[in-house]
Amino acid sequence: MERIAAHLSSVVQGKELQARLTVTCVIAGGHVLLEDVPGVGKTTLAEALARSCGLSFARIQFTADLMPADILGAQVFHAASATFSFRQGPIFRQLVLADELNRAPPRTQSALLEGMAQGQVSLDGNTYPLPAPFTVVATQNPLDLTGTYPLPDSQLDRFLMRLSLGHPAAEVEARLLTTRGSTPPVEALEPVTGPEELIGLRALAAELRMDDAVAQYVVRLAQATREHGDIERGASTRAVLAVGSAARAHALWEGRDFVTPGDVRAVLVPCLAHRLVLRSNVQGAAAREESSHLLEELSRKVVAPR
Repeated sequence: MERIAAHLSSVVQGKELQARLTVTCVIAGGHVLLEDVPGVGKTTLAEALARSCGLSFARIQFTADLMPADILGAQVFHAASATFSFRQGPIFRQLVLADELNRAPPRTQSALLEGMAQGQVSLDGNTYPLPAPFTVVATQNPLDLTGTYPLPDSQLDRFLMRLSLGHPAAEVEARLLTTRGSTPPVEALEPVTGPEELIGLRALAAELRMDDAVAQYVVRLAQATREHGDIERGASTRAVLAVGSAARAHALWEGRDFVTPGDVRAVLVPCLAHRLVLRSNVQGAAAREESSHLLEELSRKVVAPR
């Protein structure tokens, strides 16, 4: 996990926390939503993740005219034999970059749902398994940019974490200007692990012990979001399970075989902020900030087990 995170930080510099959370999300078996303005390294982070882990990779550029068949694939007719065969779409890769996901209408966005939830695609009465490990890294432009569609709640809920990179620090940008050559640094990355080891890490994380007191702590945090006056819709049961999965993966960073309240707090905001529906009318980045502040406030108020 450290080797993967170091590779990500070498190409998306100054974003060590986001790199660690991205690796945590992948080890937890989840999907990542990167939300930020264009040009801050979202696509680079996804490609670096695929190269570092030795995963097959496909980038899908979401546009207003993209169709579900462009993602999933379609039946192709062969005139010579008068038969049909299934031509796989780009979703049949181990890591799929859904670039600018919210530029496509909801019907096209929903083509990813079954694959993200069940690791399979159903077409024309047939079910096709996706390669393992399967991960979607989606990028989303701010909603106030031209030509964007808001992601449906059902789509947002399929992402284990939502992260924001933000602009790098001034000294990092200056270093990029002086060191960046003609070849992008991501193209020089060599794999530091492989799909089999990722699958093994996922299995290991799933077996980590969560004490009853820690599990009740997660539930109390979720209930606090449901009862908060500023939150119209709080965390769902799927969100509770997401926090548990991410907390188990986070515990691996410390080499522990059990989850602590500190692991839960470390993943609380990236796992829950995008799932909350606020009573206020704020949208976009303002809503993200308000949700994050509310969750940080609740994490201070809800008593953690010793």
